[in-house]
Amino acid sequence: MLGGRVKTLHPAVHGGILARNSESDEKDLADQNIQKVDYVICNLYPFKDTVAKPNVTVAEAVEEVDIGGVTLLRAAAKNHARVTILSDPQDYAQFLAELEKGEITETSRQKYALKAFSHTADYDAAISEFFRKQYAGNGDQHLTLRYGTNPHQKPASAYVKDGKLPFTVLSGSPGYINLLDSLNAYPLVKELKQALGLPAAASFKHVSPAGAAIGTPLNDTEKKVYMVDDIAGIETSALAQAYARARGADRMSSFGDIIALSDKVDVPTAKIISREVSDGVIAPDYEPEALDILKKKKAGKYLVLKIDETYQPPQQEYRTLYGVSLTQGRNDVQISPQNTFKSVVRPEGGAEIPEQALQDLTVATIALKYTQSNSVCYAYRGQVVGLGAGQQSRIHCTRLAGDKAGQVPPKSQFEVEDYESKFEEVPQPFSPEEREAWLSKLEGVVVSSDAFFPFVDNIYRAARSGVKYVAAPTGSQNDGAVFDTCDKLNMVFIEQSTRLFHH
Repeated sequence: MLGGRVKTLHPAVHGGILARNSESDEKDLADQNIQKVDYVICNLYPFKDTVAKPNVTVAEAVEEVDIGGVTLLRAAAKNHARVTILSDPQDYAQFLAELEKGEITETSRQKYALKAFSHTADYDAAISEFFRKQYAGNGDQHLTLRYGTNPHQKPASAYVKDGKLPFTVLSGSPGYINLLDSLNAYPLVKELKQALGLPAAASFKHVSPAGAAIGTPLNDTEKKVYMVDDIAGIETSALAQAYARARGADRMSSFGDIIALSDKVDVPTAKIISREVSDGVIAPDYEPEALDILKKKKAGKYLVLKIDETYQPPQQEYRTLYGVSLTQGRNDVQISPQNTFKSVVRPEGGAEIPEQALQDLTVATIALKYTQSNSVCYAYRGQVVGLGAGQQSRIHCTRLAGDKAGQVPPKSQFEVEDYESKFEEVPQPFSPEEREAWLSKLEGVVVSSDAFFPFVDNIYRAARSGVKYVAAPTGSQNDGAVFDTCDKLNMVFIEQSTRLFHH
């Protein structure tokens, strides 16, 4: 009836499919003169093929939304203890071969039922995706992005299946990588704020932090080094101090960053951001004047995202890679100075860890949680001072992070001449002796690693950057040598028992 839109939705069909081998079911079937159905073979209308065609209309798509077919699959799959359901033509040959031997095994019915459930789930997902694009637009649930990771990767979108997107766009238009950075960076600063009770900031670039810090007072030298000595009100804005430190940790890597801030953005913070080369900012709120300042960047195209700080992501994460779906529990381990760094391995008998070191270890370890592994992070006085991410060997991460923390390789003669040509009066560089004297003052630095240090070369390199406290998981065959090297170098080794890989 209804032009063929209703064919199979009838008790004579579904009663026969859903009936179990029980007395009451047998009686109902007999009373209604319904026969049992043992096998259901059904192919759904080709909705996905239809909507993949160019310029398909909503009316054309609606006609390919299968109702009865999905119901047949689900009913048969629900009753797979008795009924065999075939939803994939590639299973016909195996089914027929097994049927010729006498009966379909329980294992086969289970396999076919799982395939049917997965098929209807995928079918429904395709339908919801199509109509989300048609009807949600750039609303609370769905957001069209400029493109994917690269400009040729289109279309691209961000959406949630339930509820609303946890952020709103106040200015600009986000791209795929912008959101990868923003949605990694904000939980980092949120966790820092929760763990240490101070405003926090992160400078994020290519899905790893270039810098992260908490808001502690800047001395006059630091204000000059971080180029914020002329920012009015910075003395009273812990958030501005946090971002000055986060950006100043590695200004080269922070070029074109996404900024994450734990608190409402005030005017001093906005003024720092306004003159830096940056792609966008994410924060829970903005003062009106601060928002006006940010909206003027990039001729009004600067990305400003407002995140719902009460949002809690689902416990299960999903990802599709090369057509394969992966799922895992969200990394919700809590890092805190009180609970994470209690197990002192060296020196034997333990050691008293100063409050500043515990604070720095927390900054470094939370930063690692959101850094592409392998990763090693140096921190000092509440800020990341060197971070090595994504290298295949840990020593290269340790060296990279240590180089950022203070070891500068020599320049070529051509580079020196090009540099000097930019000045009317060339500033005098530090001599090797002056540089060594300055770096020798760096002590009490902490280093944290997202997995165990497999060789002692990491400890030697960390010591050259003034590291006193080392935190890392254990489990390497070479742990003993690493511990002994810490002893010889008068370094404290703290077992941080959770591996923190991030990909």
